[in-house]
Amino acid sequence: MSMLTPPGMGGEYRITGDKYPRMRRNRRRRRIVLAVFACAAALGLLAYGTIELIAVFSGDKSDRTVAANKPDCKPAAASSAPPKKPPMVLPKPAEVQVNVFNATPRGGLAKETADELKKRGFVIGKVGNASKEFDKKVKGEAILLGPKSALTKGIVVLGTQVAGAEPQTDARKTADIDLILGADFKSLAKKEDAVKALDALTKPAAAPPKPKGC
Repeated sequence: MSMLTPPGMGGEYRITGDKYPRMRRNRRRRRIVLAVFACAAALGLLAYGTIELIAVFSGDKSDRTVAANKPDCKPAAASSAPPKKPPMVLPKPAEVQVNVFNATPRGGLAKETADELKKRGFVIGKVGNASKEFDKKVKGEAILLGPKSALTKGIVVLGTQVAGAEPQTDARKTADIDLILGADFKSLAKKEDAVKALDALTKPAAAPPKPKGC
């Protein structure tokens, strides 16, 4: 007799073997759950389609599309960066008198430079070799020497012609400026570059372009 047979029972009620009866899952319940999920998905799609149709016929969707494609014409918020310096009021080259002195061993450099400055509109004063104070002692491009009042006027204008020139002042009473050519001087800046540099100092910065459609 099997151990699964209750005591006192035998015959046709006797259970033989050593395996339990296999229990099968309820397939009907699984089908019900799947049907519920399918109905929920169908209802969701139906609701979404209804909302889209209402938006199309009422014009809401087209309005949203136009608004999305419309450029932003609002003025940009002020940045935390410091404001740009206002344009400078500078004299014209014809209002700046320049004395050209050669502090290098190269002969004819002062006259050659003075002639080119004259072509660019500057008034030329004295031309020759530098004094003992500067002769063969200027290591850089050049020195721009003039009165303190010229630091923000004539020296600035002349400085656009000589890249890397060092501005200095003395106690002179006149407004003329000395251009003392140094060991590193090769030539004046290109005329077009000097004009651009002067324009950048005297003209305000251009406003950024507006977006299309504003």
